[in-house]
Amino acid sequence: MSRVFNFSAGPAVLPQQVLERAREEMIDWQGSGMSVMEMSHRGKQFMSIAAQAEADLREIMAIPDNYKVLFLQGGASSQFAGVPMNLLRGKTTADYVNTGAWSKKAIAEAKRYCAVNICASSEASNFTNVPAYSDWNLSADAAYVHFTPNETIGGVEFHDLPDTGDIPLVADMSSTILSRPIDVSRYGVIYAGAQKNIGPAGLTVVIVREDLIGQVIAGTPSMLNYKVQSDADSMYNTPPTYGWYLAGLVFQWIKGLGGLQVVAEINQRKSGKLYAAIDNSAFYSSPVAVANRSWMNVPFILAKPELDKTFLAEAAEQGLVSLGGHRSVGGMRASIYNAMPEEGVDALVAFMGDFEKRHG
Repeated sequence: MSRVFNFSAGPAVLPQQVLERAREEMIDWQGSGMSVMEMSHRGKQFMSIAAQAEADLREIMAIPDNYKVLFLQGGASSQFAGVPMNLLRGKTTADYVNTGAWSKKAIAEAKRYCAVNICASSEASNFTNVPAYSDWNLSADAAYVHFTPNETIGGVEFHDLPDTGDIPLVADMSSTILSRPIDVSRYGVIYAGAQKNIGPAGLTVVIVREDLIGQVIAGTPSMLNYKVQSDADSMYNTPPTYGWYLAGLVFQWIKGLGGLQVVAEINQRKSGKLYAAIDNSAFYSSPVAVANRSWMNVPFILAKPELDKTFLAEAAEQGLVSLGGHRSVGGMRASIYNAMPEEGVDALVAFMGDFEKRHG
């Protein structure tokens, strides 16, 4: 069977070149006589893989020298607790922006460790936009400000950054990391689950400014302590070695494309095609405010919801899979991460046009 166009929100499509490279090296990595999955994480072969992956990520993201890069386990959700444990540093309040399902989960977890000030929320608009910065109510004594640049479920995205002054800005960047260039120096902490733009599920990347490391709250588990993990080069215990290796291959693939500026241009073009198909139709609509539409996750609604199942079934027959919206919101959602080829978006747009002609 030929490969489908997989629009899953995560675990998501991986670059075919990366999968082919991994297949070639599956049994024997570069003459070592073993698979990466079999290597000791302390051995020279894997240590070279890990070092190269970090170097490549630092290069493509232009990560400053005063930031540590950690390759951890537990998913981004583990960092919902890890962030307050590491960043409260004697303070008792943190600011959170609520723009959807993942923001709400981060808020709920943080409330276990500190007072949470919801400094801005788009809940009144059913999470279809980003709160205007003029309406944010930041705390003068907050330990940090946390936000979710892209809400995977709702398809709402920040396209610029707030100015939080000296208060560290923390971002759950799971759905946007590596989709465009960013200025890492504007953040205190960036964390991201790998299963969207980095690699397979099981790996979590944390990029943390060095001055924010080393003042954890009492009772912080060693696995969530940034200093412990940093001092151990992310190898306090056995790390997710194969996921780390595959992430490294993705970083090399991005470098081969020409870097994040090229990636951003491709992503804008892909999302632009899909939003144009939606906006130029009387049959499809987007619930998200135009100014806050995500490049990565595109939810849309059919004018006849009773045709949702038919749409999904016929799309799957055309090799367009995982287009159902999240169970909490319904409708459709096309996740078009870096590894979704432009041909996949073209095929989806063509199918949507044909479906509308037949059912609209």
